[in-house]
Amino acid sequence: MKAHTHETQSTITPEKALEFLKEGNQRFVNNLKANRDLLEQVNATREGQWPFAVVLSCIDSRTSAELIFDQGLGDIFSIRIAGNFVNQDILGSMEFGCNVAGSKLVVVLGHTKCGALKGGLDAAKIEGLGMDNLNHLINHFDPIIKEVMEEGEERASSNSSLLERLNHQNVKSAIEDIRKQSSTLRKLEEEGKIKIVGANYDVETGAVNWL
Repeated sequence: MKAHTHETQSTITPEKALEFLKEGNQRFVNNLKANRDLLEQVNATREGQWPFAVVLSCIDSRTSAELIFDQGLGDIFSIRIAGNFVNQDILGSMEFGCNVAGSKLVVVLGHTKCGALKGGLDAAKIEGLGMDNLNHLINHFDPIIKEVMEEGEERASSNSSLLERLNHQNVKSAIEDIRKQSSTLRKLEEEGKIKIVGANYDVETGAVNWL
């Protein structure tokens, strides 16, 4: 498979971009990789890049978007932050990817057994370790935790049911934040020029489940 050009990117619809990722994950799960000459892709993309999707995922070492979607050089913009949430800088990166560079799809990709979300659930313990910036990060999830917790439920990372509900709601909240906080991306989606979708990666099976 060759790297995308401006011409091939312009023919891709948001629906087709989503299909590319679904097909790529199927190849990954079945241990089948598309035939790519990566050095050729280096040469093909040295003058420019035309990725078809922007993927926001966690920094977790098991969740490299290029690998789990079986994509090559120049195919996707990959944004990574612990807990796959959005802030102004990430939104700016997404706006660049879609409105400037022409990507047709935004994916918020969560994953099972997320350490950042576990840290949010165990915030009291983490805060005792004295890492100011990490404390700031995990406190981002507090409103979502309160939203998904049931009355009398234990707030702990060992509560697997709560962790999974938090994972799904965190993805949905990120999508809501994208639409609320970026008029650029919201307008592109309303015009049908892009899609904004959520997904969850299973670290045990390698499969991506689309929300």
